Amino acid sequence: MQLMNSMNGNSEIRIGIVGPEALMNLSKDVLKAFPNFSPVFSIITSCSEIIDIAKQLMDEVDVLMFTEHHMYTKAKEVINFTIPVHHVPLMGTGLYRSLFLIKNNFGLKQLSIDSIEKKYLEQILFELEDPNYEYIIFKNQSEGDLIEAIINFHTQNYRKYGSIAITGIQNVSMKLSEMNIPNEWVTPTQQDMIVSFERALLASETRRNKESQIVFGLIDIDNFNKVIEKYNSEHDVQLLKLQIQQMLLDYTKQLDGHLVNSGGEEFSFITTRGIFERETRGYKFIPLLQDTKNELNITLSIGVGFGGSAAEAGSHARLALRQSKELGGNVCYIVREDRSVLGPVDITTNTQYERYELAITDAKLLDKADKAGMSAAYMTKLMARVARYKKYDYTAQELAATLNITNRSAHRILLKWMDAEIVEIVGEERVTLKGRPRRIYRLSFIIDEAN
Repeated sequence: MQLMNSMNGNSEIRIGIVGPEALMNLSKDVLKAFPNFSPVFSIITSCSEIIDIAKQLMDEVDVLMFTEHHMYTKAKEVINFTIPVHHVPLMGTGLYRSLFLIKNNFGLKQLSIDSIEKKYLEQILFELEDPNYEYIIFKNQSEGDLIEAIINFHTQNYRKYGSIAITGIQNVSMKLSEMNIPNEWVTPTQQDMIVSFERALLASETRRNKESQIVFGLIDIDNFNKVIEKYNSEHDVQLLKLQIQQMLLDYTKQLDGHLVNSGGEEFSFITTRGIFERETRGYKFIPLLQDTKNELNITLSIGVGFGGSAAEAGSHARLALRQSKELGGNVCYIVREDRSVLGPVDITTNTQYERYELAITDAKLLDKADKAGMSAAYMTKLMARVARYKKYDYTAQELAATLNITNRSAHRILLKWMDAEIVEIVGEERVTLKGRPRRIYRLSFIIDEAN
């Protein structure tokens, strides 16, 4: 058994993920699209660990997720849980994938099945359009070693009928493979896990308590003075302002919120957290950014603040707007009640967010920042922006483009990091025959933080 805390310890909803190591990496990838979750991963290597680790996690997290059904069942039989508990059901694309592979490799003549509900199995078998099949489903037992019983069940069916085993348990699949018994371990796909995590999010007591929390937003028109220079008359400028306000009113209506023109090119809106989460699909989608760019040829910077009071939410919205402006506009950032920053709220993808704290207490990071001669908050922001692209080897020019800064500033930052011995030169590239080669820097300290 191994417990691993997430890096994002200040996120709002702590979720315990329990299962075999093979499913942990998939869980980590899927959770990147759920910024509300702060996961604690527990790798189970033996069934005897399940009860103890589940009891331990129940006191540490807000919601619990088992990646294998038999672990969920065993824990529910013994523990009277005081928090929501879920499992990833084998009912969707993962089951379809496994049956499709078996059909291609062995045919669907005789199947031996555990951990899968009969109705889901029959539905997919019907869709595969193979009427000549028979199957035997393992019936759960309350006594004895469950894993051993399932292995014996599949073994007997293989020897008696030549059945192909379909199992939802990794340990069973591994044992059957050692015995040269053909089998398929049904694992959830990303889509299966997304659905399960969405259910867990909706069931969380923490989230329900925050449904009615005030959300304060600030919207700023990027470079508005330059935009209006293209218009010849004040009349046209006023028409543009009316069009902008109408689009903002329409979007605020979707949020069931209230819009205020704060003066000049800045607007503010108020809504509730539950509505904001639903309309942004969990902080993944703000169509207003793309709509204003396509229809009016302007871009917006949006800052959204969460807080325990309206004043706190407004203050955090101003901090979030500053992050959006620093990135160059046409983007939205969120500052939550713990002053952690989330973003950008992307208009096209939902796979990766930047995350960093405005208030840094990590001693190692503070030490690195001190050596590099910059604030820990600024250094963390740079780290988050670089880590978002999952690329750690850069020339100064590439780093400048990634951070949206000048080449000169990128050179200055790299020199500071080299002096602090937190980056290293790993090679050179030559762009032209006559020009100087460009150094390639490895940002090893960001790799360390990511791992």
